[in-house]
Amino acid sequence: MQALLKLSSLIDALTERVGKAIIWLVLVVTLIAAGNAVMRYTLNYSSNAFLEIQWYLFSAIFLLGAGYTLMRNEHVRIDLIAGRMSRRGQAWIDIFGIIFFLLPMAVAVMYLSWPIFLLALNNNEQSSNAGGLAVWPVRLLVPIGFFLLVIQGVSELIKRFGFLQGLCPDPTAKGHKPTPEEELALAIKAQKGEL
Repeated sequence: MQALLKLSSLIDALTERVGKAIIWLVLVVTLIAAGNAVMRYTLNYSSNAFLEIQWYLFSAIFLLGAGYTLMRNEHVRIDLIAGRMSRRGQAWIDIFGIIFFLLPMAVAVMYLSWPIFLLALNNNEQSSNAGGLAVWPVRLLVPIGFFLLVIQGVSELIKRFGFLQGLCPDPTAKGHKPTPEEELALAIKAQKGEL
């Protein structure tokens, strides 16, 4: 079990790095949207590429951030039953949900989205909008995002079993963690300090 817990912490470290990088995409999308609006109203110029890159980045934030959200236990839950159970009971519900719902769904989407990406790449699929972007990069986000979700699901499964065996703390315990907005503000302050 100790080897599995080490694997889980490696997965968590990867997920943490991806999550921290995604936080910056929120700032990039905001700047692109603001720049597009300013150009549209001051220079009477706009481009479909600006709109599409925003959509692509929103997709990246959502798809690549799913594992990070799961790791931080910030995903949507319906605690009608689980909220009344002990921590051990909640861990068993999580194990059941991960094994029978999360992993099968995420593996299926990852598997089924790969040929769609390959077809888009091989055909050099382009947006149907004038001045639009290539489509294959955003199609690649689907299998990558679901792969990250699958490995984080495995990590969460390992942590739940570790908790049940008394080998690690409760992975669902909520300590004070900064919100994504607070993390972005801290990252910006750290960047300013480095300059």
